[in-house]
Amino acid sequence: MTDSRDGQTYKTVTIGSQTWMAENLNYETSNSYCYNDSASYCIKYGRFYTWAAAMDSVGTWSTNGKGCGYTKTCSPTYLVRGVCPEGWHLPDSTEWATLFTAVGGQSTAGKMLKSTSGWNDYVGESGNGTDAFAFSALSAGGRNEGGGYNGEGNGALFWSSAEGNSGSAYFMDLYFGHSYASLYSGDKDYGFSVRCLKD
Repeated sequence: MTDSRDGQTYKTVTIGSQTWMAENLNYETSNSYCYNDSASYCIKYGRFYTWAAAMDSVGTWSTNGKGCGYTKTCSPTYLVRGVCPEGWHLPDSTEWATLFTAVGGQSTAGKMLKSTSGWNDYVGESGNGTDAFAFSALSAGGRNEGGGYNGEGNGALFWSSAEGNSGSAYFMDLYFGHSYASLYSGDKDYGFSVRCLKD
């Protein structure tokens, strides 16, 4: 798949009834960042986006997520294209749950979705996954609200378009120390990865 906005190409993968990007989005927009502010990390991991940036809160490409951001409660109209290329959208929490089911259930989804290298060991055991479905989730870590970076080797965090409250939104979390996948609510000002889902 080629993003017509900047010409970058992305691998895609069909899992069950869904077609996903098999790489993290690396489209540069305001409030998006590279790990440790180094461009080489963007090439490796894609960019981190605040939730407002992931939702395209300024309404550059669609109005579905317009006005969504930190301290603002919004009612996005699904599907939310957000920062994704045309024909793709930011998955909501139910679409992440659909992915978990398609790879055998939430309890083992982490193992199935994580890449086969790059994850830290945990209590003497490899934190790598089997990448059984070619989703290839890399342990990119994230950016905290203060601008610090952490978690490389330990976690992969992906925004959803589902809001928790005025200060938080839901994200999908993979961790080096366990085999399951989780959906948590986190601070909208954190910088997390984006995986787009085909409309």
